Amino acid sequence: MRRVVFNQKGGVGKSTIACNLAAISASRGLRTLLLDLDAQGNSTRYLLGAGADAPAPDLAAFFEQTLRFTMDPKGAAGFVVPTPFEHLHLMPSSPALEELQGKLESRYKIYKLRDALDELAGQYDRIYIDTPPALNFYTRSALIASERCLIPFDCDDFSRRALYALLENVRELQADHNRGLAVEGIIVNQFQPRATLPRKIVGELVAEGLPVLEPYLSSTVRVKESHEQSLPMIHLDPKHRLTQEFVALHARLEPGV
Repeated sequence: MRRVVFNQKGGVGKSTIACNLAAISASRGLRTLLLDLDAQGNSTRYLLGAGADAPAPDLAAFFEQTLRFTMDPKGAAGFVVPTPFEHLHLMPSSPALEELQGKLESRYKIYKLRDALDELAGQYDRIYIDTPPALNFYTRSALIASERCLIPFDCDDFSRRALYALLENVRELQADHNRGLAVEGIIVNQFQPRATLPRKIVGELVAEGLPVLEPYLSSTVRVKESHEQSLPMIHLDPKHRLTQEFVALHARLEPGV
């Protein structure tokens, strides 16, 4: 199963959600791979910590080789690195992704990521893809390469307006490039149940029939400590409320796992 975590709006928790779901998947014994397609590299830093600064194969190197028609002898596996967490591997980000984007678009390399994940399919049970906050070459590549799309959502009116445009963009890409892609659900992030506006907005999305997933993820400073220590919540504080919400969300996505 390949899941892309995507929203064109920044600051909605894409990296946090992708890394925590991937970490829970790996903790269940599933061979799990996370791809960090955002040039900012937040997922790479989250999972590798100081190790993110060490030279290693990364996604920029992968895309560069598609431009040169010279393939790593190991294939796509040559760009995968281990993380400190058992069963969890990473294809790291690089700032060079930003510079490569124009060349990759002009040479129409939009299907190369899908080809790479097809090649890796037998090595991993679950694949998660973190994306940039834009509908660009990398997010389109990820949507084409994936089977399911998870949409993080912050509870404000700007996010709600952006959500409708995002869903339309996904529908267009489904029709043109990937009929097997399904919107698996909208993940409500940093939810404050005592505040009126978040409850109102989420209630309206549910009433509209949109696939809003439960549980909603709580707002807590503990997640910032998780980032700072490069430990997904399942490893930092397994009993914390947010950890248990992530676990319940994973169970919703993966019943019986």
